[in-house]
Amino acid sequence: MKDMRPKHTEPPRAHQSTRKSRKPRTRRQEIAVAAGAVLVITGLVAGNGFAAQSADAKQDSIVATTALAESTGLQSDQLDVYEKRGETITRDNASAALTEANVVIAASHSKVDATTLTSVASSLASFEILPIDQLESLTAKAKVETASVAAATAEVDRVAAEAVAAAAAAAAAAEAAAEAARVESLAGGNTVDGARATARSMAASQYGWGADQFSCLDRLWQKESGWSYSAVNSSSGATGIPQALPGSKMASAGNDWATNATTQISWGLGYIKASSYGTPCAAWSHSQSVGWY
Repeated sequence: MKDMRPKHTEPPRAHQSTRKSRKPRTRRQEIAVAAGAVLVITGLVAGNGFAAQSADAKQDSIVATTALAESTGLQSDQLDVYEKRGETITRDNASAALTEANVVIAASHSKVDATTLTSVASSLASFEILPIDQLESLTAKAKVETASVAAATAEVDRVAAEAVAAAAAAAAAAEAAAEAARVESLAGGNTVDGARATARSMAASQYGWGADQFSCLDRLWQKESGWSYSAVNSSSGATGIPQALPGSKMASAGNDWATNATTQISWGLGYIKASSYGTPCAAWSHSQSVGWY
C-alpha cells in the first residue's frame, strides 16, 4: 500500500534568495565592461595630465616674468614710473618742437611758404592731450618741416644779404669815386692856377665882379700869399691865400679852411665885400697905400 501520509516540504533556507537569480554574464559582456573601464581610466589619466601641463605653463610664465623684473632690478611699480617718465619726455619733446616750429614760422613770414609747417604746428599745439603714438608722429613731422622751412628761409636771407652787401659795395665804390674826384679837384684847386680859376669864377657868379675887379684881386693876393693855400706869415701869423688873421677866422666858410683853397677864397671874397673896401680894386688901392688891407 502506498503511504498516504502527507509529505512535509522543508522551509526555504535562510541563505537562499526568494528573488529570481541574475543570469551569469557572457564573455562578450565581460570584455565590454573591461574596455569601458580602461577608457575611463585613460581619460582620467589624460585629463590629469592636461591639467598638470596647464598648471606648469602658468607657473613657468610667472617665473619668467619674475625673472625679467629681477634681471632689470625693477618691480612693477618701478616699471610704471619709467613708463610715465617716458610719456613726460615725449610730451616735453613735442613742446620743444612746437616752440622751434613757431620761431621758424615767424622768421619765414613773407619769405617762404610755411603752410605745411603751420598746419603741423597747429595740430601739435594739443601735445598735452594727444595719444603718445600720434604725438610721436606729429613731433617727427614737425621737426622735418621745421628744418625744411628754416633752410629755405636761410637761403632767402642769404640771397637778400648778398644783395644788400652788393648795394653797399656799390655805394662805397661810388663814394670812393666821389672822394677821389673831390681830392683830385681839391688838388687841382689848390694849385696857383687852380686857385686863380676858382676865384675868377666865384667873383663873377657870387658878386658880379668882372675881369677888371679880378685883375685887382689877382695882384692883391699875389702880393699877400702868392696864391698859396698853405702860406703863413712868420711875423703876424696870417694864414692862407687871403692872409686871414688869425687863420681860424676862415672856419666860418668851412672846417677844411686850412687845407682847401676854395674855402679860403670863399672867405676872402666875403671879407672884401663886407669890409669898408667893398671891392677888390678898393682893397688893392688900400694895400698899395699902407701895405696891408
